[in-house]
Amino acid sequence: MLFDSWFGLLRVLVVGTLAYVALVTILRISGKRTLTKLSAFDLVVTVALGSILATVLLSRSVALAEGILAMALLVFLQFAITWLSVRSPRFAYLMKSEPTLIVHQGQFLDRALRAQRITRDEVMEALRGSGVPDVAQALAVVLEPDGSISVIKSADRNASFTLSSVRDP
Repeated sequence: MLFDSWFGLLRVLVVGTLAYVALVTILRISGKRTLTKLSAFDLVVTVALGSILATVLLSRSVALAEGILAMALLVFLQFAITWLSVRSPRFAYLMKSEPTLIVHQGQFLDRALRAQRITRDEVMEALRGSGVPDVAQALAVVLEPDGSISVIKSADRNASFTLSSVRDP
């Protein structure tokens, strides 16, 4: 249970090192987009890559070449999806969510909060993190597609913020 064989340990060291080098190489070739802030789609690909890496490391029934091919396939599919998203607004609409306005001119938008499953406490935490102690001092709070919360302060009224840039459910 605690130790199977020296060969098993050696296999993990060799295959782990080679799989890690292959994964880093694949990610570098795929470009910066693969390593940026995660959308829901990017998160799924990242978790799947980790799962493949763990399977290659710990399962003797999966060859290193199969694992590398599986990782390359996922990164290629992510590249293809993002390539299509950049070139086709309709495809981009299907693949990505839009930002959602959850506070407007100091007022919570309860329908939007419920739809996005965000509590007022979570919004207040984001406000405090942005140096805004009271919701009344927020021109807008937006739930971004990556799950982060952006705060536009009332003092920033001269900023070029338009409601057309976010979805109001």
